Amino acid sequence: LVSEYGATILALQAAISQAFKTPEVIRMFAKKQPDALRKRLAALQRDKKIRQISPEKFQTQAVEVLIALKKLGSKLSMQEQAFLDKMSSARHMEDAVDKLGSGSSVEKNLISKANAEISKANIKK
Repeated sequence: LVSEYGATILALQAAISQAFKTPEVIRMFAKKQPDALRKRLAALQRDKKIRQISPEKFQTQAVEVLIALKKLGSKLSMQEQAFLDKMSSARHMEDAVDKLGSGSSVEKNLISKANAEISKANIKK
């Protein structure tokens, strides 16, 4: 049987998996690194501009980064907020992140999950 604590951790992991698909964003969010998230957003914007990533991939990842920034208490520009508002999936991701708790055990689990996903992605390359 899964303890209440274990069930809570599983629910939190499911919520973060729904909200964020990019392991780097998961890790930066869990470690509360708004500056790193801002750099990630700038890199995404650059990659979109030089057509290194598709517009769809940019939208998905930019929404993830902006929601993470917003949930960490960072002030979004009017353009960033407008971008989030027009993205229909942003509301779903934001709701999933709202379900997350805080605390060192949750953060450790999120960081661990992000590191595992990054390692898995690196092995596939």
